[in-house]
Amino acid sequence: MPFEKFDLESLDKERRKAIAKSIRTISVEELKALGEQLFPYADDPWREAFFRFIADNRGATFHHAVTSDGVNILYCRDKDKGAWFVPGTGMGPLQERGRRAMKEIIEGGR
Repeated sequence: MPFEKFDLESLDKERRKAIAKSIRTISVEELKALGEQLFPYADDPWREAFFRFIADNRGATFHHAVTSDGVNILYCRDKDKGAWFVPGTGMGPLQERGRRAMKEIIEGGR
């Protein structure tokens, strides 16, 4: 799957089930620790994007989930913003349909 765009609507049932099972509220401290673990090198451009996403959504409640094939998803329901990332591969914004799917999962509309 090319990762320039990650669209949750195209997820198969297995991936969506994995998201529903793994989704949880995550604190900023936990997110920062996750970022340090996933992007350990200071010159990694994805590290900068990850931490900028956190900073740009300061004060929001974050949700974190992982698909069955290792795609991590961050979502700020407060601001309706999200990002996906695959450690060592790439990162990008969560598109509108993906944000809608995350809202449904969070609300229990699995």
